[in-house]
Amino acid sequence: MTTRARSGSPYEPAYGFCRAVRVGDRLEVAGTAPVPPPGEPLVTGAAAQMTRCAEIAVAALAELADDWQVIRTRMYLVDPADADAVGRAHAAAFGNDEPVATMVVVAGLLDPDWRVELEVEAVVRLPA
Repeated sequence: MTTRARSGSPYEPAYGFCRAVRVGDRLEVAGTAPVPPPGEPLVTGAAAQMTRCAEIAVAALAELADDWQVIRTRMYLVDPADADAVGRAHAAAFGNDEPVATMVVVAGLLDPDWRVELEVEAVVRLPA
C-alpha cells in the first residue's frame, strides 16, 4: 500500500509530485525547499532556511506515520560557506536520530533566494 503526503507547495501540483510517500515501512520525502506558509515571507539565512526545510519534511513524515526514525538526509547548498550553519540546523532537527547525511554544493536551486534544499528518508519504528 502506498500513502502520500502533500505540503501545499505550489510546485507539487504544477510539477506532478507529492511531498512524501510511504511504501511499507519506508518513508521518502522529496527535495524540500524553504517555501514559506501562504502569506509569509521567505526566511533568510541558511540556518533559518534549513530549519524551515526540516519543519516541512517532519510535518510530512508525521502525516505518514506516528513513530518514525530518520535514517538518511541529503542537503543541497548553493554556498559552501553555509555548511556550518546548515549542519548545526540539521543537528538540531535530526541529531537525535543520527542519520547518515550528505551535503553537496550545487550551482543553484529553483529559486535564487533559496540557500538550501533537503531530502529525507525515514523508516517506521517497529513496536518494542
